[in-house]
Amino acid sequence: MQRNGGGVGGGGQTWVLRRVRLTWLSFMLFFILVFFPLIAHYYLTTIDEAGGPDKRIFGPRPGGELCEAKHVQDLCRIRESVSEELLQLEAKRQELNGEIARLNLRIEACKRSIDSAKQDLLQLKNVISQTEHSYKELMAQNQPKLSLPVRLLPDKEDPGLPPPKSPRSCRLRSCFDYARCPLTSGFPVYVYDTSSYAWGNNLDPLVKQAFAASVKSNIYVTDNPSIACLYLVLVGEILESSPLPSPSELEKQLKALPYWRSDGHNHVLVHFSRKSMTQNFLYNVSTGRAAVAQSTFLEQQYREGFDLVVSPLVHALSEPNFLEVPPQVPVKRKYLFTFQGERVESLRSSLQEAPPQSFEEELQGDPPADYDDRIIGTLKAVQDSHLDQVLVEFTCKNPKPSLPTEWALCGEREDRLEVLKASTFALVIAPGDGQLVASAGCGMRLFEALEVGAIPVMLGDHSRLPYHQFIRWTEATIIVPKPRVTELHFLLRSLSDNDMLAMRRQGRFLWETYFSTSENVLNTILASIRTSIQVPAAPIKDEPAHEIPHKAGKLAGTDANLADNGDLDLGPVETEPPYASPCFLRNFTYTAADTYRSWNRAPGPFHLFPHTPLDPVLPSEAKFLGSGTGFRPIGGGSGGSGKEFQAALGGNVPREQFTVVMLTYEREEVLMNSLERLNGLPYLNKVVVVWNSPKPPSDDLLWPDIGLPIVVVRTEKNSLNNRFLPWDVVETEAVLSIDDDAHLRHDEIMFGFRVWREARDRIVGFPGRYHAWDVNHQSWLYNSNYSCELSMVLTGAAFFHKYYAYLYSYVMPQAIRDMVDEYINCEDIAMNFLVSHITRKPPIKVTSRWTFRCPGCPQALSHDDSHFHERHKCINFFVKVYGYMPLLYTQFRVDSVLFKTRLPHDKTKCFKFI
Repeated sequence: MQRNGGGVGGGGQTWVLRRVRLTWLSFMLFFILVFFPLIAHYYLTTIDEAGGPDKRIFGPRPGGELCEAKHVQDLCRIRESVSEELLQLEAKRQELNGEIARLNLRIEACKRSIDSAKQDLLQLKNVISQTEHSYKELMAQNQPKLSLPVRLLPDKEDPGLPPPKSPRSCRLRSCFDYARCPLTSGFPVYVYDTSSYAWGNNLDPLVKQAFAASVKSNIYVTDNPSIACLYLVLVGEILESSPLPSPSELEKQLKALPYWRSDGHNHVLVHFSRKSMTQNFLYNVSTGRAAVAQSTFLEQQYREGFDLVVSPLVHALSEPNFLEVPPQVPVKRKYLFTFQGERVESLRSSLQEAPPQSFEEELQGDPPADYDDRIIGTLKAVQDSHLDQVLVEFTCKNPKPSLPTEWALCGEREDRLEVLKASTFALVIAPGDGQLVASAGCGMRLFEALEVGAIPVMLGDHSRLPYHQFIRWTEATIIVPKPRVTELHFLLRSLSDNDMLAMRRQGRFLWETYFSTSENVLNTILASIRTSIQVPAAPIKDEPAHEIPHKAGKLAGTDANLADNGDLDLGPVETEPPYASPCFLRNFTYTAADTYRSWNRAPGPFHLFPHTPLDPVLPSEAKFLGSGTGFRPIGGGSGGSGKEFQAALGGNVPREQFTVVMLTYEREEVLMNSLERLNGLPYLNKVVVVWNSPKPPSDDLLWPDIGLPIVVVRTEKNSLNNRFLPWDVVETEAVLSIDDDAHLRHDEIMFGFRVWREARDRIVGFPGRYHAWDVNHQSWLYNSNYSCELSMVLTGAAFFHKYYAYLYSYVMPQAIRDMVDEYINCEDIAMNFLVSHITRKPPIKVTSRWTFRCPGCPQALSHDDSHFHERHKCINFFVKVYGYMPLLYTQFRVDSVLFKTRLPHDKTKCFKFI
């Protein structure tokens, strides 16, 4: 008990002791935490007051004394700067808020203005629409409504066509159905198959083959007879071994043709003659309203203005060899004139009282009163006088069969041609019987004379020459009435060399274009009929361009040296987008009313397209064919004078651009540099790159972006002739042919374009060359040295009309293009030959530049040692093909008066300036 109680008492004493200790510790802790800071603060304050105000350490300092401390001065300045910037930003924010408010007000005002303008625009559109409607109503009231002509179907009769009074009174107006040939028809022609009628199997096989080949290549021929405007029937020449059908039988066979339609209107019966003694089995045959095209006509048979006198078919399937044709110079040959022939005397007919039964019987009887005897005596007297060397023979060892009263041909064709090659003039004596207005024998003599360049002299003005309604024969032949035979010698001697050469060139042109091949003969027959009924020619088709896709790279810059125009004032410059030359500028009035108007009266020959209109006055005039080509005539324009002329930079075309055609072959870097130099060139329509390599451009090649289309054309083969193909992507008349390494300034190109616009029928360019005669070797030479005269302008940097691309590619003799491909050279010389041959004018050189190659470019074909040797051969070959040297010398050069050209001291008098 005591132990427990003692334990209890000891534990309570301990707890009391512990509590006393905790109280004491709390009191001490409170004293330390409360009274000790107070005592310390009092003590420190007492120390600052005892040290004075200048030596206070812990007490507050008056004013900005704290900033006087060196380590905080920078912070104070920063604070002040930030405060100022904040004040400025606040001011700007308030200013921008005010500006935004004002702009919002302006936006609202603009929106209201736009809404008002839209309302005004709608009102104006309504007014314009009402005005157009009123204009159309007024035009409808004052102009009749036009519609296409009604076309007749083959299985219907032809109402409204009164029958002619007699077969001889047939004319186009009375026997031709114009309703089948509207102006927009395109002149479709249906050709009967020779096996579809009875006498077709008796035709000469050569004639049939030549006719079939010509039909196959003609653009007007159609297989659909229901839309045909014209129907062709080949009726001759019939084999000599085949029996001739009687007139009544032939009439029945003609009426049995599927589309004869009772009277044969719009049919043409074509008779090709290969011999001088040809059958005229259509005589005394009623052909109804069908026209006849043949070489032999009797006066009672020929219907003037309806029937057609055609030339004989000498070269049926073979092409004439132009290299065998003698040259046109020298003008005077060995003989002044020649004639070889034997007169076929007419026989007395026992049927004088009865009507004629055949064509030959019609010509038999007493010979008419003609001058054949006087002709024989006069020509023999000239030969015997020995004043001039002439050759006349009136008897033949082997005369060819001919019609009565006609002069028979002597010997073989080769022998006759040898005599004509040595003849200045070739006499063609018309038949003694005036009833024979056209004969195959005279046509054969005319053909052979034109072929070898002997000027035909027609004795007898009653004969009809081939296509005499359309060809002015007086420019290629001398037509003398028989009573003037005594003055013939004086007349021939009075002609000058220039006149004779012009007639010889024109005769060569007529022979090549209209007579030389069966294709030309057929094309001429169709062109004659189409021109008579005033149907426009079919347009010439452009060469389709197969484009090579390419990627455009970065925007090309402009070379400062090329864009610097120096002292040349370029005048007004167009900034318009690409603008193509207007096609078909002259409408149908050209065909209907302007047939007798020439655009450029050139004395030399001018090649017409075989299927284009024949010129009824002067085929030699250099002229475009209106809608036949889709381009304006050379030298023609749409008017303009004074200010308009000046604004057009020369020429009468107010707006015009040109196309750059650039030929290239595996020189990509040079090509890209040349394309970049065209950037910014005024009046440029587009660039056509003729890719002449079989290898396509590199896939990673980036083409420059010059702001205009760059069309890359793929060619079928590597040929320099591709430079002059009339690509369909060329939409301008002006073509700038340029090499891929040509280096020309913009001002030079623009000046050349300006000059070309005033001489659209010429080649206008920069590098001039000339031809020269080598006396030692008796041949022509090509010369590229600096000279005071020139005769060629290289097409590596020259302007020409796109029309010449058609002539070069489709009309120029194929032998020239073949030689260009053989040598891979001379295409520029060939173009100069062509243009000079057509216009009889030299090219025009601009500026004093003689070369145009870019410095540092890789070598071209012209750097080859054989280059000049090949060009010598080309010139001589081209002269053989043309028959004479068409290039003309000139000392004329065009420079702008603002060009400051520095010429060498020995060249200052070489050129004439304008």
